[in-house]
Amino acid sequence: MKKILLIEDNHEIRENTAEILSLANYEVVEAENGKTGVDKAKVEKPDLIICDIMMPQLDGYGVLHMLSKNPATSGIPFIFLTAKSEKEDFRKGMNLGADDYLTKPFDDIELLDAIEMRLKKNEILKAEYQKTAEGLQDFMQEAKGKENLEKLISSEQKKTVLKKKQYLFSEGSYPNALYFLSKGSIKGYQTNNEGREYITNLYKAGDFIGYLDLLEDQQYRESAVALEESEVIVIPRDEFFNLLHKNRDVASKFIKILSDNLAEKEERLLKLAYNSVRKRVAESLLLVEKQYKQEGETVFKLNISREDLANIVGASTETVIRTLSDFKDEKLIEINSGKIIIINSEKLSRIRG
Repeated sequence: MKKILLIEDNHEIRENTAEILSLANYEVVEAENGKTGVDKAKVEKPDLIICDIMMPQLDGYGVLHMLSKNPATSGIPFIFLTAKSEKEDFRKGMNLGADDYLTKPFDDIELLDAIEMRLKKNEILKAEYQKTAEGLQDFMQEAKGKENLEKLISSEQKKTVLKKKQYLFSEGSYPNALYFLSKGSIKGYQTNNEGREYITNLYKAGDFIGYLDLLEDQQYRESAVALEESEVIVIPRDEFFNLLHKNRDVASKFIKILSDNLAEKEERLLKLAYNSVRKRVAESLLLVEKQYKQEGETVFKLNISREDLANIVGASTETVIRTLSDFKDEKLIEINSGKIIIINSEKLSRIRG
């Protein structure tokens, strides 16, 4: 049962509207003013919010503004109720991020149709699409509404093929596009003053590359180079920002896709910075396996050079080779024609820092 938060200071309207929603099998949470509504939204996590505009203490615009600043409530569909129909009110609400309006008085069908449409659209945006070029296009087509957004990635001209060791971009250059890796694998790395590499990211098919620097409008903080022949979809900078600015729903979902692994990467960097070499090598092996092992694959061979592995670990190549030899003796891994096979992931993960 979907939960709807109804924020309305007029007791009679609130009671009548709540009755309509209950009869339509919605769970209704009522709030008699904007301040109470904000508090209940944070606690109840409703599937949709219906909110009057003209209220004392905190009006509907204030409610929407406060909820949009909170990550836990910013994505909840929001419908305004208003007795006014002036264009200025509609424009102000849309600028703040409202999803829809209902002008009082409204009938039952109008109310329920608006709710059903917003909930359906939100379910589409919550759906987890396959992280492939086709999956990205499916998402665009579902979320586009009336706009022709699928053109963003459908053009063959936006696909480029990188050969092994070919650069996608270099540290210090300025971003002019968003990149989507549809095939292959790419590493992101930084260099210190002595020219030594440190691998900061391992990208697999389905990953976006270079988005943080693009969003922050600053030079690339890492270089990106292909580990094998790879296919990349290039989304021009202007088209990407045009998409975000024109469609609030798509922007919300897109940012979620782009940032869903940011916390994981930060945690990995902290572990690699403070753990022992043995622990860091173990963590790095498990990371590579997690990134590139295909679903259903029983035996996975890590096809990564010792130099690249050392650059992930943050140690010399010789130290990593010695540690791998120890792991082999301890029956944690096997090495076959230079490729590493993890045979005891659980014990590897329990190596102390």
